[in-house]
This record gives sequence, structure tokens and C-alpha cells, in this order.
Amino acid sequence: MDLYVILGLERGATLADVKRAYKRLARKYHPDINPGDRMAAAHFREIAEAYETLSDPDRRRRYDATGTVTTRTEGQTFGFEGFDFSVSVSGADASTFGDLFADVLFQRDPRRQESAADRGADLHQSMTLSFEMAMRGAEWTMTVTRHEHCRTCKGLGHLSVAETRCPQCHGSGVVKSARGHMVFSKPCVSCTGSGHLRHVQCPTCAGQQVEVRIEPLIIQVPPGLADGARIRVPGKGHVGRNGGETGDLYVTVRVQPHPLFRREGDDIHVTVPVAIHEAALGAKINVPSIDGSVRLRVPPGTQSGQRFRLRERGVPSGGDRRRGDLVVEVRLVLPKLLDERSKELLREFGRINGEDVRQALTDASTHHTGHQGHEG
Repeated sequence: MDLYVILGLERGATLADVKRAYKRLARKYHPDINPGDRMAAAHFREIAEAYETLSDPDRRRRYDATGTVTTRTEGQTFGFEGFDFSVSVSGADASTFGDLFADVLFQRDPRRQESAADRGADLHQSMTLSFEMAMRGAEWTMTVTRHEHCRTCKGLGHLSVAETRCPQCHGSGVVKSARGHMVFSKPCVSCTGSGHLRHVQCPTCAGQQVEVRIEPLIIQVPPGLADGARIRVPGKGHVGRNGGETGDLYVTVRVQPHPLFRREGDDIHVTVPVAIHEAALGAKINVPSIDGSVRLRVPPGTQSGQRFRLRERGVPSGGDRRRGDLVVEVRLVLPKLLDERSKELLREFGRINGEDVRQALTDASTHHTGHQGHEG
């Protein structure tokens, strides 16, 4: 028996060709249209079997390779029992015939269908830390609202009960539904085709297997986190269903700006004031850092804006990475002139050193002009 010949098709026919051929022949040979005609009924069974095989890609490949027809899956209902073809399906109603396969063809047997494990969703929250907390690390307490296994049904979604007849299919294991002038039969989903109920839906979670819980968590914040960093807390997202893996919690860190410190990579920058006499004569000054005050030696002749680097006084780093540096920028601060004696001292300082400053400016200008002339 050649299935392609039964449907009047070539071997290269598309799935759309198979469906069109089947619809055409089903209208012609269906037993409801040919009551008492055993030949038509037998031919219709052949047509249905040919369609079953050729409309399923896997079964069609096996048939093309071996020439044999795969046995229909146990529990699968195929056919058109109860179809009423007494009313024509032409005109506006003709399109409904194309939907007759939507609910009945190649449905999986509920008794064999296993629920796939579903991983729980990840959760996302944020925390805002001070600059000091982000640098030193901290413990942060937060409250998370998440799905956990229902305590009533232990995450199963149903409760075991004494066996009773299924009210959905009245114990038959099969339910029928109508579409247009046709009636479809398929295994009952409520009792998985057995006709009897051994479980009832959990009243607490309504069969969803999970319930909402509010859980306090203590988050360990490692030192040196930058603004926008994320902390992953494994297994603190929504619980998975059907034995699926639990999701994770991701916490985004927001770091508040500091009035003195500025972070650039793993380095911390700070600007400190220096008096004129300290910059001119040199001095040792106290500089703030995230570890407390540190001593910095300012060499004689230090200029405003000059930077000094204190090694490994910056951002703490985890693992084997080297700690960042503290970069100190000097800003000269003019003294307040409180008395005539201070003014006189500054005038004296200017008389001694003022010409030197202007001479350095003149030399620099002359050098620049000469350099331009050489290039010309």
C-alpha cells in the first residue's frame, strides 16, 4: 500500500499538499457521508492512516526510508467520530474545516506526558552604600520576596485523595469537543485519560506548586566594589517547578560620592591644601585616606597642581590583584594677612624672589619664540 498513491500525491509533495489532499478525500469518503458503505469506510481508514504518517515529519522520513508505516501511539485518538457532514462546509464556513486538525492530530497522551523541569526566575535588587562601606566591605541586610515550594503540597501542586470517578469525563477517560459541525475526541486532561481521579488540586497554591514568601537575607559585600558592580547570591531567586533548579539573586551596588575622595579605577584621588612656605621650603603633612591619616613628604619647590603617589593606599582588591594607589594633588593656599608684620614679610619675599619668577616666564617665552623661528 503506497500512502502517496492513496492520497493521490507525488513523493515530493509538501505538507500543505498532504493536508489539501486529505481534506478533499475526507469530505468524499467519510462514513457519515456514506452510511452503510463498507468500501468507503475502509478507504477512509486508509486515507486517515496515510495522512497520519505523511503529515508527521519523523514518521514520513521513516516511511520514505523503509516503506513501512509506524504504529500509531497508544492512547492517541485519530478520526472523526461523531462528525456531522449533513450541512455543507462551503462558502464562509469552509475555512473552519482547515482547523479540524488543530486540537486532535498527534496530541501526546496525557498519561505519558511528563512535566518538564522549569528553572526558577532570577531576582534583581539594588543596594546603596557609602563610599567607605564600599571600600572596606560590609554586611548588608535586605528583604527579598520570592517564590518557594508550597508548604501544603510540598511543591507538587496537588494532594492525594481516595480514588473517585473523574467528573470531567464521567469516568470515560475521553472528552469530546465540537468545532462547527464536527466533534473531536481526545484523552481527558483532568484524569490523564484514566477516568479516575487520584489527586486534587492544591487549594493553597491552586496547582502552581509555589507560594510567595518574604525572606530576610544578609549579603556579604566584599571590599573595593565599584559603582554598578553586581553581587550574585546563588539559589535565592524563585524556586523552580517540577524539580527545576532555583534561580539566583543579583544585587546591583550603588556607591555614593565622597566629599574628598574620587575613584579612578583602583586608584583614589584626593586634593590637599599646602601653604606657600610648606611648598617652598618642604614639609611633612598629614593626608586623609580610606585607612586614616597618612604622612606625605612635600619636597621643597613643590608647585600647585603637582601630584604625589602613595603606593597601595587606594582601593582594596580581592584575590591576587595589587591594591590601588592614593594619588595626592597639591593646591597652594595663600595665607590670611592679619597684621602689618605679615604683609611686610611677604613684600620682602617678593622683592627677593619676584624677579626670579618673572625671569623664568621671560625665558620660557623666549625659548618658545626661538623654537618657532627655527622651525620656520
